[in-house]
Amino acid sequence: MAKYCALVSKILYLLAHRRWLMPQKKRALISVSDKTGVVELVRGLRLLDFEIVSTGGTARVLREDDIDVIDVSEVTGFPECLGGRLKTLDPHIFGGILAKDIPADECTMEKLGLLYFDLVAVNFYPFERTVDEGGVTRIQAIEQIDIGGPSMVRAAAKNADRVTVVVDPADYDEVLAQLQKKGETDWGWRMELMLKAFERTAAYDTAIARYLAGRRQAPKV
Repeated sequence: MAKYCALVSKILYLLAHRRWLMPQKKRALISVSDKTGVVELVRGLRLLDFEIVSTGGTARVLREDDIDVIDVSEVTGFPECLGGRLKTLDPHIFGGILAKDIPADECTMEKLGLLYFDLVAVNFYPFERTVDEGGVTRIQAIEQIDIGGPSMVRAAAKNADRVTVVVDPADYDEVLAQLQKKGETDWGWRMELMLKAFERTAAYDTAIARYLAGRRQAPKV
């Protein structure tokens, strides 16, 4: 009887764990300001049968290289708007990044019609370079403060047990090498990438705060 109960429990677990029984095609979210190496990265991911979801400028660059891309707006069902300020802040994006590989989350994802992201490659609007070059107004500098990018990176880093987060083009080759070898990235490597992601968001926010602190008495323009 105990063996029978254990078998039933196993079957019920596998039925709940539908993603294990019917694996979803792997998906990558690509949104980069620095386009260095992004075409090579995505070509490698496509060879590994990844589905690619991307935002405006990045999607254009990839399509110019004849790479199939799904626009973020196709996933969210909502167009990019507010001059590009609003693109990715949507449950269809963040649910796919933040969902854990557990039955409860899988049931929620299925119920809400959300799909998983397995890899997130994002870098930010060049705020530091913009203000370092000088000659920019406060309003111009503020327009270079990235919102969606750091949010996606933080979400992916938080869920690094499942998601590979990449903020540095220098890491693209190693990510592809691991995926080509084993079909997934090592947990230890994902932890290194998680640390790197949080270091990058911290440095980015520090640069913004330092700039604003130096302009407390500056005019509104």
